[in-house]
Amino acid sequence: MAVLPMKKVLIVGLRKNRKQMLELLQRQGVLEIETAAVHDGDEPDPVFSRTDTAGVRATFEKNITLANQALAVLDAVSPPEGGGGLFVGREKMSLTDYETNIRKREKIMDMVYDLISQDKRRNEIAAEIPKEEGQLEALAPWQDFPQPMDCTGTARTKTFLGSLPNDVPEQEIMSGIDNERVAVDIISHSPEQTCVAITCLKEDAAAVEEKLRHMSFARPAVSGDVPARQKEKLTANLEKLAAEDEKLRDKIKAYAPRRDELKFIADYFRMRSDKYEVIGSLEQTERVFLVRGYIPEQSTRLLEDLLTTRFDCVVEFSDPAEDEEVPILLKNNAYAAPVEGVVASYAMPARGEIDPTFLASVFYYFLFGMMLSDAAYGLIMVIGVAVVLAKGKDTIEPGMRKTLKMFQYSGIGTIFWGVMFGSWFGDLPAVIIRTFFDPSLPADFSIALWVEPAVQPMTVLGFAFIIGIIHIFFGMAALAYTDIKQGKPLDALFDVGFWYLLLIGAIGILINTEMVGGMFGLSLNLPASVITVFEILAGIGAVGIVLFGGRDSSNWGLRIGKGLYALYGISSYLSDILSYSRLLALGLATGVISSVFNSMAAMVAGPPVIGPVLFALIVVVGHVLNLAINALGAYVHTNRLEYVEFFGKFYNGGGKPFTPFTENTKHYRVKE
Repeated sequence: MAVLPMKKVLIVGLRKNRKQMLELLQRQGVLEIETAAVHDGDEPDPVFSRTDTAGVRATFEKNITLANQALAVLDAVSPPEGGGGLFVGREKMSLTDYETNIRKREKIMDMVYDLISQDKRRNEIAAEIPKEEGQLEALAPWQDFPQPMDCTGTARTKTFLGSLPNDVPEQEIMSGIDNERVAVDIISHSPEQTCVAITCLKEDAAAVEEKLRHMSFARPAVSGDVPARQKEKLTANLEKLAAEDEKLRDKIKAYAPRRDELKFIADYFRMRSDKYEVIGSLEQTERVFLVRGYIPEQSTRLLEDLLTTRFDCVVEFSDPAEDEEVPILLKNNAYAAPVEGVVASYAMPARGEIDPTFLASVFYYFLFGMMLSDAAYGLIMVIGVAVVLAKGKDTIEPGMRKTLKMFQYSGIGTIFWGVMFGSWFGDLPAVIIRTFFDPSLPADFSIALWVEPAVQPMTVLGFAFIIGIIHIFFGMAALAYTDIKQGKPLDALFDVGFWYLLLIGAIGILINTEMVGGMFGLSLNLPASVITVFEILAGIGAVGIVLFGGRDSSNWGLRIGKGLYALYGISSYLSDILSYSRLLALGLATGVISSVFNSMAAMVAGPPVIGPVLFALIVVVGHVLNLAINALGAYVHTNRLEYVEFFGKFYNGGGKPFTPFTENTKHYRVKE
């Protein structure tokens, strides 16, 4: 377990080599560049200046957006084969291929603009088609009308075109108008409306219009030429639009072989934007520029060799000051490294603190496994992760790889506890035997190597508390180690040693009582001399806590008061230990839910052919859901035990994570 030692680095290079040097640093990803903020009112540096790169970066960001938009257009019309996946990371690209693609960037951007232009036209077509279809739908009731839709009559007549609600007979319309000099022509009718053409003399027009208004007469939504000719034009236009859209789709599909170029150009401008952000923060003159930052000590030789063999530059390393906030980078062995993400999610260690990753990993897989506690689920996790890692060995990102390994090791812990508790998809082996082979199988049939939580819950609960005590004691030991390492051995005695004495003494006394011992099925009956030893240990611990728990106060009254308050903290230790009952609770939840699904499957397994099929279906669906839900629960509650009960005893965190200047790309990683 280690926090990698950091070095400060100063690089002085020629400005003519700035582009190549920064790109090299970006590809290596081992240097965190220190950016000094410029504040209003600061005196301008007479030697060094900074370049305003905001405008250039805005252009790059725009190009990134355009490239991603063009890629989305292509993917929508011609989806990529394989489709990627949750665990698929960036592909590796050689420096030669990278430089080759750079030379094609203008042609690639032409493709980007063309794709966006074609998509814009397709969107216009998509907006036009519903309008045309709406006009066709509005014209449909008027197809038998032989006159233009905007006709108003002749020199002596007035024509009203429109519709009446519901299906209205001609005689009813005539009665409503009540004028014998009116001609009514029903164009079409349906239960919803009746389309009519009503003609009258011009001198009767006002009266007829008034009668029609009372009958809820409505003008048509369309106008213009004869409906039949309008339909012909609209149909032809729709066919033309559909053909144009199909042609545009074909043009877009033709770019599918160049999909990788679109991915590259988005990554290329992302790297350039990040590079120019750094350039804007660098101190430089007309001829030289400076790069300041932090680098892991183990990478200093590599960086120096790469830079000095390729460029005329100076590279100097120095130790950070004692009070300097240094970025934190963790490095652990293969067993502990997968838990680094869990630690980082809580907080990186502050300067001078130990890296808790290894200590956390010692318990992490054990606690996770006890909560999930099904051997078959563990096998699925181990095999599933192994397959994913094998398929993505060249593309899975390091962070995702660590997370997957964490679940794989947790799967091993789950297998162990599943075997100990005799859980293989819950009680599925017994259910299968009892359902299909031997109905007389005893109800207490078990393949557990130790106990079944549902049968002996108090035994498992007692063991969970023991695990909790050990876990907490390890956290206290880590605090003592940190104090001693920082030259404060008395703090280790006062803040840890006395608590050890008190807790060990209290546990020894309580475990011998009938109430606590009976809870776990124990009857120790320890000799009085042993109990006396426990009482002495607890007494020494309590007195030590009262005397030294408030040692920061010189006033003895206040000091004793603070000490008594510190002694009251024993209640928090009791609460912490009780928290480990979740090991039993989640293990029981996994087993009980499994048994419920197995029992449901057994209930429908009777019919000869369909029964086994339904049995298998319920088992598969039920256990997939159970695995997903309880694996999530195990992950959350294992983290909680690590964060609250374990880290709470010794770990503060607050360190700044190491964030190197690197390729923050989405699709490719450029390597030397």
